[in-house]
Amino acid sequence: MQIVQQQVCFGGRQIRYQHHSNVLKCDMQFSVFLPPQAELGPVPAVYWLSGLTCSDENFSSKAGAQRVAAELGLALIIPDTSPRGEGVADDEHGAYDLGLGAGFYVNATQAPWSKHYQMYDYVLSELPALVEAQLPLSNKRAISGHSMGGHGALVLALRNPERFVSVSAFAPICNPSDCPWGEKALTAYLGEDRQMWSHYDASLLLMNKGCSLPILVDQGEADNFLAEQLKPQALVQAAKQANADLTLRMQPGYDHSYYFIASFIEDHLRFHAKHLS
Repeated sequence: MQIVQQQVCFGGRQIRYQHHSNVLKCDMQFSVFLPPQAELGPVPAVYWLSGLTCSDENFSSKAGAQRVAAELGLALIIPDTSPRGEGVADDEHGAYDLGLGAGFYVNATQAPWSKHYQMYDYVLSELPALVEAQLPLSNKRAISGHSMGGHGALVLALRNPERFVSVSAFAPICNPSDCPWGEKALTAYLGEDRQMWSHYDASLLLMNKGCSLPILVDQGEADNFLAEQLKPQALVQAAKQANADLTLRMQPGYDHSYYFIASFIEDHLRFHAKHLS
């Protein structure tokens, strides 16, 4: 891990690192906020997964999360949204919803994506092992995300409840097997077999496996992607069937932007802090 950039923020440190990822087979950058409490000993972490077109910098610069994280003693771990660099496959037409910036937090099985696009394993295993070995972090983790990243956070938590204490999401892609973004990405990365898709569909996972973790989801009612892409009611129906602890809050007037995230990130961090304590 090499420090690329570092600033003092609310008594803690906002740091951008670079490292070589063996899982993704490329150099990666990620951002970390260490609260002031990390100077005294290991602190728990909230992992944040960003959405389509984002990098590790969007959340750290736009969400305003550091003030509350500093108060609560929470580290923020913010990976990139896809592998990057020379030789990493991208959509041949430059589409925003496939390829660079659109890794969808899956382990791709199809060429040309399978060589580098293993974001599921990167976020689940490689990145936590790296930061917990080299930074003052405990092994207590929560996970959250936005849009594509909300999808990733839900999937990772539902498939690995022993790794996290809680999960939350802003405007997640709840049922990617049944929306244009998801159908495009899952076909490209995983192929035509929809049984493979089900391993990365939060609504199907929740319905079939249940969930022991508390789940908080915020969704803006003025979100342009709500009906066609996000489909939170699929997640609600799955939670009812599985008797899962899901809280869905529909927020009148809010859209899909970081103004929405900034408005409610404090609630999400306090939600996670309660379970990380």
